[in-house]
Amino acid sequence: MNICGTGSSLPKFELDNQRLTTFLDTSDEWITTRTGIHTRRVITDETLLGMGLEAGAKALEDSGLEAKDIDFILCSTVQADTVTPSLACLIQAGLGAQCAGVDINGACAGFVYALDLAGALIDSGRARHVLVVCAEAMSRLCDWTDRSTCVLFGDGAGAAVCGPGEGYLRARLTSRGDGEIMYMRPNPGNSPFATAAQPYAPMHMAGQEVYKFAVSTVPKDLLALLEGAGLTPDQVDHYLLHQANKRILDAVRTRLRQGEEKFPSNIHCRGNTSSASLAILLDELNRAGHFRKGDLLALSAFGAGLTTGSCLLKWTKE
Repeated sequence: MNICGTGSSLPKFELDNQRLTTFLDTSDEWITTRTGIHTRRVITDETLLGMGLEAGAKALEDSGLEAKDIDFILCSTVQADTVTPSLACLIQAGLGAQCAGVDINGACAGFVYALDLAGALIDSGRARHVLVVCAEAMSRLCDWTDRSTCVLFGDGAGAAVCGPGEGYLRARLTSRGDGEIMYMRPNPGNSPFATAAQPYAPMHMAGQEVYKFAVSTVPKDLLALLEGAGLTPDQVDHYLLHQANKRILDAVRTRLRQGEEKFPSNIHCRGNTSSASLAILLDELNRAGHFRKGDLLALSAFGAGLTTGSCLLKWTKE
């Protein structure tokens, strides 16, 4: 499997740290020193469908393909605009594609999970071209009175068109079921018969536990991938990590003993956009001409579940 094209879409409203200090007990210095985030984009009148359609259309244009060429659509989202129909089905209709589609929820690792599923569809011959769309509105899931979480997240969508080829080298996906470190609970409904329904709870995250999980598992996953491919960390041209927290990015880089120039980042202006994070970063780097044909990319993300997803890619676009 190769990545043939990328796209992304962001809300128009840019929320900076200073604005957050008007209703939270925080400061720009407190946020930036702990996270590396200065601004993030937050939805106002946008929808995930609208952003997903824009990102998908841009990815198609970048790939030189049309909607009719897509054989399957995979959408990664924590919570779409509607429970049903799925975001993938609505994007299929909006783009005018004639194919099946389904949503997945791998939390922040969802892009790598979706890439791996796309690769399986393509390599098995079940599809020739798969559109992956990650669209997230974390601002709808946060508690905006909790400074420990709401300052971290942003909204956006990213997409990639996957096609046949040998660029997807290998992946490592893991899960460690834990319902306490990171979670949110939806409206339980009003069934008069439910006796075990848990009440609604916005996004909860135990920051120190997430940090320890990320800085221990991400390097381990990447080193295992590289060893399996007969490669060393020095041979990777670009490390694209989930943009969750600059401290985590720096810790992983230090453990891999690599230079900062190999770790491109947009966390300062995007924040944590969950599964859209890697997809948006990939698109921004692609459009900036950051990659050369033949470059080796290592992607890695972690999220609620707890999940991790890492993969090695050869960049095949001209």
